[in-house]
Formats: sequence, C-alpha cells, structure tokens
Amino acid sequence: MHIRFLAALVAATFSPLALAVDAVHPAYVPPPAAAVSPGSVLQVILSLLLVLAAVVLVGWLLKRINLPQQGAGNALKVVSGVAVGQRERIVLVEVNDTWLVVGVAPGQVNALHTMAKGTLPSATNTATADDSKFQVWLKQMMEKRNVR
Repeated sequence: MHIRFLAALVAATFSPLALAVDAVHPAYVPPPAAAVSPGSVLQVILSLLLVLAAVVLVGWLLKRINLPQQGAGNALKVVSGVAVGQRERIVLVEVNDTWLVVGVAPGQVNALHTMAKGTLPSATNTATADDSKFQVWLKQMMEKRNVR
C-alpha cells in the first residue's frame, strides 16, 4: 500500500512539472516575424527613384523627339514661335507658299501679318547685331554716369 501511495504521489508531483516544461518549450517554435530593416527600406526607395527616373526619361525623350503628325491633310506647318508673355506667343505658320504671323493668347488667335514664304534670317547674325547695339548703348549710359 505504501508503494502504491508513493507511486501515486510521485506521479502527481512530477506530471504537472512535465506539462509545464512542455508548455515552456514547445516542440515547434515558429520563426519571428520579419522586421523592417534599413536594407529593405533602402531597396524600396531606390526602386521608387528608378521608376520615377524612367518616367522622367520617357517624357523627356517624347518631348525631344517631337514627331510632327504626318498626314495628307496637313497643310499647316509651324515654322517658329516665341513667347512674349506667360501665356502669349507669336507663331510663324506656313500655309502653302504663305507665312502667317499669328498672335496666340488664351482663348484667342489673331493674324498679325501675312507675307510670302521666304527664308528666315540667321539667328547668329541678328544676335550679334543686337548684342553690338546693346554694347554701344551700355557704353553710352556708363559714360553719361561717369561724367556726372
């Protein structure tokens, strides 16, 4: 009887301990959740910058190529243009053998002048002539200031 009592006492004493040990150290331990590391954040930022750079590059290329729309019905051709304000432009348009100087503003287009088709003056000649005029004027203004 004592042996059965001792066996029952030992079994009762050690079985909760065995269960507690199994609860503390289970057989399968799942891996920890992946934390956000600086390397993964850097990879996301670099990927985003790469996509944005690709969008800008494609936009620049399309603007640079500037393919004119070719077709049988295109009788108009923009020869040149210049901005004269924030939203106003003067445009030289070619129609057959005629050039039209057109003023373009928001909501309106006005014909300013009509002339026969010809060649445009060289930009370097006009730039040097304008520069020399400005140099002469500037020199005169500086001499006037120095006299006073």
